[in-house]
Amino acid sequence: MPTIAIVGAGPQLGLAIARTFGTHGYGVALIARNHAKLENLVGELTAEGISAAAFPADVLDRDVLTRALKDAAAHFGSIDVLEYSPVGGLGSTAMTAPSETDPVHVQHEMEFQLYGAIAATRAVLPAMREAGAGTLLFTTGAGSIDPVPVIGNVNAAAAALRNWAINLHKELDGTGVQAAHVAIDVSIGSAVMPGHAVAQAEEISPVYWELHTTRRDQAEVVFSS
Repeated sequence: MPTIAIVGAGPQLGLAIARTFGTHGYGVALIARNHAKLENLVGELTAEGISAAAFPADVLDRDVLTRALKDAAAHFGSIDVLEYSPVGGLGSTAMTAPSETDPVHVQHEMEFQLYGAIAATRAVLPAMREAGAGTLLFTTGAGSIDPVPVIGNVNAAAAALRNWAINLHKELDGTGVQAAHVAIDVSIGSAVMPGHAVAQAEEISPVYWELHTTRRDQAEVVFSS
């Protein structure tokens, strides 16, 4: 069975992506910090007839993240798609404007966004290269393209991840492995800021399926409503 590994699996976008791929016959490996929440998501997917399993890991611990992805590949037989979209909570992420940013504020976000993505990719890419097939998808907010001052440090790290993902797409051209960046220019589920556009996760998740199947030449998609 082909399998997608979703790193940063959450109850909105992560679950919607899992359902989109799961309904097409994919196994789903869910990777996030909270074991109890992961098990709840696995229960939901299993009840819907989707083969799913949880592999707890914190993306800040790159050794544990690598091991979780290796365990997922052993469990399902392969990882055919990696989707990386960890989301920090308000308690773990200090949001700073550019002029107020200390290097440590950016360093935390780089560890969380860019370095975690690199570690996850290194765990699954060799097998994809050997197979001559696979998809690597990396998600950020649209601030990676058009930054917003109040979250200057978050946007800086997201921009680094975007740059790396698009460059990876260029490197992998002709190998059969697709890498792409998805920038989400909406709030998911409900408005985070007044006047900001809102979309449901189920409206966004088909983008990931299209990048995996019919839009494999694209290095980037910006989702906006």
